Amino acid sequence: MKKIKKTYRYALWSALYSTSISVVIALLSYFLLINLLGIGAVIVFGIVMFVISFLIIQYRAEHFIYQRVKKLYEDISILDVNDLERKDVTTDAKALTESVQKYVEERSKEIAVLTQRDSFRRDFLGNVAHELKTPLFTVQGYILTLIEGAAEDKEIRTKYLGRANKGVERLTSIIKDLDMIAKLETEGMKMNIETFNILEVVQNVFDLFEMKAKKRNITLMFDSLYEFPRFVKGDVERIEQVLINLIVNSIKYGKVDGVTTVSIENYNSNKFLIKISDNGEGIKEEHTSRLFERFYRVDQSRSREQGGSGLGLSIVKHIIEAHNETILLKSEFGKGSEFSFTLDKAM
Repeated sequence: MKKIKKTYRYALWSALYSTSISVVIALLSYFLLINLLGIGAVIVFGIVMFVISFLIIQYRAEHFIYQRVKKLYEDISILDVNDLERKDVTTDAKALTESVQKYVEERSKEIAVLTQRDSFRRDFLGNVAHELKTPLFTVQGYILTLIEGAAEDKEIRTKYLGRANKGVERLTSIIKDLDMIAKLETEGMKMNIETFNILEVVQNVFDLFEMKAKKRNITLMFDSLYEFPRFVKGDVERIEQVLINLIVNSIKYGKVDGVTTVSIENYNSNKFLIKISDNGEGIKEEHTSRLFERFYRVDQSRSREQGGSGLGLSIVKHIIEAHNETILLKSEFGKGSEFSFTLDKAM
């Protein structure tokens, strides 16, 4: 009853007013009606007029409001007229307002997402262009210098060709990383899940970058002596790539004479937590929320000196999320950083 009164109040009162007028008219013809049908004729006439008036007014009010709301949907770009159903439009102003507000909020959210994506697309294209432009111009500069006569000098030729080759290697690295991200974002990209010893994979990465670490006198080590294997489930090649990216980053940005430590801990009864920590300069809090974005660099000048594509951490995030796992970051500026990720235990 509460809903009926609220929803049809406009029609009910309008019908009551029109019925009252009709009754007055009927009373004027009272003597005529009473002579033909009696007093009951007036009562029947009033009831019939009330019902007819109610239906006509309700229909006309709904039609009136519907047509104007429909035009509103057509005029306002964020509203889709196909989302408007006639049954949603009644003479209940509150319900109508809530209905329109709901549509506005839903479309506003869609617009916000599209705007965010467009902004991301512009930033991404700008970053790609910037990252590719630097090595391309470098390579072009050295080649032009050689063409203009420097190639006659064997020493200069060797030096410039070596520098040009480094520029090409950086271009290749960027393209490979972009290709990897594209594949990871493709729904058809499947992980080759298998059981493997995570300690063995970490040790392989240590061996691979031992010389790179020695150049900065950084020690690569486990947090303790592991007597037994730690078997996990995942794509071993992808997880190795994650470890490579994180350990290489710790070498690049860790402090000279520092330490990079890897630990494997129990996250819960079903998962291990693999931690890669260093005692380098750390990361300021304002950068941590964007650190996994493509091409985002905390220190632009230093990052370019160290090389790399600027996509390493973005690749790490994609691989871990493709495993339906979690990646975590803890960092205190001036004291070091700790990247960690979870993996399922092999039961």
